[in-house]
Amino acid sequence: MYLYALAVSGSAVAYMPFLTILLPLRATDISGTDALGLLAIAAFLGAIAASMGNIVFGWASDKTGERRPWIWAGLGLSSALLLTTAYAKSPAALIAIIILWQFGLNMMLAPLTAWAGDSIPDSQKGFLGGLLALAPAMGALSGVFVTMNDTVPSEYREMTIAMLVIVMVSPVLIFGRPISMPALMSVPTDQKIDLVQSAVTRHAAVKMWIARLLVQIAEASLFAFLLLWFRSVDPDFGENDAANIFALALGMAVFIALAVGRWSDRENRPIFPLICGAAAASAGLIIMSVSASLPVAIAGYVVFGLASSLFLALHSSQTLRVLPRPHTRGRDLGIFNLTNTVPSLIMPWLTLAMVPAYGFGGLFLVLAGLAAIACLLLATMPRQRASS
Repeated sequence: MYLYALAVSGSAVAYMPFLTILLPLRATDISGTDALGLLAIAAFLGAIAASMGNIVFGWASDKTGERRPWIWAGLGLSSALLLTTAYAKSPAALIAIIILWQFGLNMMLAPLTAWAGDSIPDSQKGFLGGLLALAPAMGALSGVFVTMNDTVPSEYREMTIAMLVIVMVSPVLIFGRPISMPALMSVPTDQKIDLVQSAVTRHAAVKMWIARLLVQIAEASLFAFLLLWFRSVDPDFGENDAANIFALALGMAVFIALAVGRWSDRENRPIFPLICGAAAASAGLIIMSVSASLPVAIAGYVVFGLASSLFLALHSSQTLRVLPRPHTRGRDLGIFNLTNTVPSLIMPWLTLAMVPAYGFGGLFLVLAGLAAIACLLLATMPRQRASS
């Protein structure tokens, strides 16, 4: 599980510093003042490619019955394509590379995610969720590392990222020997029982999917507009201040997620932490919506940041228990991955519709409502029992 968590953290390192730092810099080098338009197109088409690639390669790993070869292939392809971005000389070339890179990246991500469902029992999925909270923190930390010019010269940034990803992902592929878990792969032989179980788990999976989508919309909105909102409260608030608060929330979330994940395994309450996380995220957004001073604004965001990070990390692992069929686990997780990409398509339009007319306070109240709906959806799920 530790090697697996390291690999998932490596997958975050593969895209977080590149999409948030290196790609904007590369777009500026190519397009100058038109960089924003280039980034918008690259983000839109890249999100579509990521969504399609995750479903396709998850399905492919289901059909072959093997996860490891697909992860190896995706690791190699995505790393090679990342290095080629430095040689793109036109907007069209950069966009084409981004699309191909997203396919390669999701060739690695889709089977890697499904592999946990094949080999980690339900009784340990809470702890797994806690370990997965390391991924965004490691992704953010890698962005800090590769932008330290004294340590990593700018011309070696892509190569450094590729090497970090290979070092973090390959150990689980080389040394990982998960114990076979036939119970996680079995399907009832009685067709009537199979139909009933599939209907129950499908209903639970739909609720889990919608709940994650709603929280992800709120999280994506805050990620994109956090600095602008803080400056609307205090014009002297700097970008370094925002980065420090963001890093603080991510760092604290790792320890909380590990503790809560352990508790959920011990008490056999896998969904209860998700309910509490969604409720706390809604409360944090409400505090943010009414904050008139910087300390209250920071407190509200820390509550939201901790709660949403806890929710998303534990949700990723607990989703594995509610998928209808083990033999389509990779494909189904690809469909769940849409909750990560669709918010980036919804969030800009929601923000443009709300902020000019109602300010950030109105936007945060809407987002608080979405998180509250997620909480209610999860609260109406039947209590999940862990299989060992």
